[in-house]
Amino acid sequence: MKKRIVLAIAALLPLAIAYAATQGNAPAEKAALAPTEAQAQAGTLMYLHLSGSDFSYRPLPLDDELSRTMHDKYLESLDGNRMFFLASDIAGFKAFETRHDDAVKAKDFTTPFTIFKVYLARVDERIAYARNLLKQDFDFTVKESYHYNREDTAWAANNKELDELWRQSVKNDVLRLKLAGRSMPEIRTTLDKRYSDLLRRIHQLDGDDVFENYMNAYGNAIDPHTAYFSPRSAENFEMTMRLSLEGVGAVLQQQDGYVLFRTIMPGSPAEKTGKIKAGDRILAVGQGESGPMVDVVDWSIDDVVAKVRGAKGTVVRLEVQSGDEGADGTRQIVRVVRDKIKLEEQAASKKIIESGGKRIGVIELPAFYLDFEAARRGDPDVRSATSDVRKLLNELKAEKVDGVVVDLRSNGGGALPEAIELTGLFIDTGPVVQVRSSNGDIEVGGDTEPGVAWSGPLAVLVNRSSASASEIFAAAIQDYGRGLIIGEPTFGKGTVQSVIPFDRYKRTKDFKLGDLHMTTAQFFRINGGTTQNAAVSPDVPFPVTVDAGEYGESTFDNALPYTEIPAASYNRLGMFQAINPQLISRHEARITGDKEFTWWMQDVASFKADRAKKSVSLNEQERLDERAAFKAKREAREVERKALGLKSGGPDDNDDGLQANERKVSEQVAQENADKERPDPLLNESAAILADAIVLLEGSKPLLTQVFPKSNAAKIWTQ
Repeated sequence: MKKRIVLAIAALLPLAIAYAATQGNAPAEKAALAPTEAQAQAGTLMYLHLSGSDFSYRPLPLDDELSRTMHDKYLESLDGNRMFFLASDIAGFKAFETRHDDAVKAKDFTTPFTIFKVYLARVDERIAYARNLLKQDFDFTVKESYHYNREDTAWAANNKELDELWRQSVKNDVLRLKLAGRSMPEIRTTLDKRYSDLLRRIHQLDGDDVFENYMNAYGNAIDPHTAYFSPRSAENFEMTMRLSLEGVGAVLQQQDGYVLFRTIMPGSPAEKTGKIKAGDRILAVGQGESGPMVDVVDWSIDDVVAKVRGAKGTVVRLEVQSGDEGADGTRQIVRVVRDKIKLEEQAASKKIIESGGKRIGVIELPAFYLDFEAARRGDPDVRSATSDVRKLLNELKAEKVDGVVVDLRSNGGGALPEAIELTGLFIDTGPVVQVRSSNGDIEVGGDTEPGVAWSGPLAVLVNRSSASASEIFAAAIQDYGRGLIIGEPTFGKGTVQSVIPFDRYKRTKDFKLGDLHMTTAQFFRINGGTTQNAAVSPDVPFPVTVDAGEYGESTFDNALPYTEIPAASYNRLGMFQAINPQLISRHEARITGDKEFTWWMQDVASFKADRAKKSVSLNEQERLDERAAFKAKREAREVERKALGLKSGGPDDNDDGLQANERKVSEQVAQENADKERPDPLLNESAAILADAIVLLEGSKPLLTQVFPKSNAAKIWTQ
């Protein structure tokens, strides 16, 4: 199929940690928390598109009813766990409950800022109280529990109730560190810094953050996936989608008021200087060869990134301090020439697993990415998920694999055209997805380009976090009978979001307006069904890690319902029902003897049981007993692993009481690398299931013709 330049986003990709990329200007002093003219224009555009646009799939009038929903969602976004606001605050905000509609229409966006300022005051009070609690001692012999999940509980009636909640929260933080073997002076220092950092991060939120949050409350009041992206968020989203940027080639993070280099990308401008290493702090940033050095200590990471960003070939000067030294350590100014950087860690990758006498190739695809701008230009070398997967399939064919597993676990979606294009790598020609627009018209998107990149045995591995574009691909492969779907039911998202760049409407270049990601269509399977609220059910199921009532489209109270349309015209390639019972039987028999899979199922059961409790004991002996039981279980597993010649399960998982950004950068990166090396029983079992299918069909011609009735289709699996 030829590339269609369609700005339809099948899912909102999680934004990666900010990469240093293009130049921006961060104010030396924080601007006042008040709405701007740019925000008034963006808000008006939101209203016009969501209320009066013919393209909105679910246009809803901005009235008192929607205002109430918007009100609740904005408060939830600020204090979803109900740890800051008092019931009296919520009662006071009730005056705004039915006024958001009138305010938006009147371009008056003072309300969200008024509420946010109350939120800041409550944060100040709570953090001050938490830090003060660190001066006292706690009695860990008392039998009490901290109920940490409060999203469905009532707002605290008074400060006394909030004090008790925060006492339990702080006590839990202290106990975690105490159990990890830290002394009380260390604990007090660590937690005081943690709470002060939290206060700093919240106060670093600016007017764009407040407005974006408020507009998202408006969008989410209509449906779960309509959202506003501030100019900064829109830029980050575009970089995530195209997997490339222009910058210094480093991942940054914030810690203790500094922005640090988390990782330095190989071959990047930052690495080529030979003067920057992971953990180093950025103290000041200067533009060009002689621009003034601007102190960026205590800045938000977004504002620092905006300073470090810049176009290819431009110079940025960074005042850097070694992460191995204290605040008075040696400083140096490093000159860096920005360049184009490819974000390979987020791209498709491959490996080979030997299983059941077969070589199974695995392609891991984190997202359905596409460089929209290059696609608009007609660039023949446009970077996309499909082009990358095609290359990997050619490499796997050269390596003589017998089958391929496409791993879409935790792939939240991406560009709708890529789901169609990717399916075309595995089918000759034919429909892939049906898209019903806001006016009810149904368009069939399909592969029109003859030929396939891989004609051999295929399986698709999914989980509950596989969403949208992942579901389009998996559903098409399943409806055609082209391959096996393995894993757990998917997310259940069946809507399409189009990106509306608001800058196209502005008359001045003085400011940017951001983007609207608006639900404009619903997609349907070629069999006429939809994944919306239904998900894709696997042919060979694995135990469910998260129940549909806790995570997925079904948890949204305003999600579109399941519905059906007529099926598209297509020819099934296969029907795996004939071998599914045998595959499931072999799978169940195998995992009873697979220690890693058994341990994974036990861990899932324990996780679900702990999650259901929604609380944790604050009694030291009870926590010690839990910790001892966990340690004994882990040590017993390691003994078994060693006896069976299995790979180690990785470093000790005992809770050290620290948050990720409280550890040294080197320790964080080492932990991430260790996690990548952990055994993956689900992927290994998926390879084994595909190997089983190959063996079954190779060994029985009658069975082969049952699965693939047409002789030409049977060639797909017999090669």
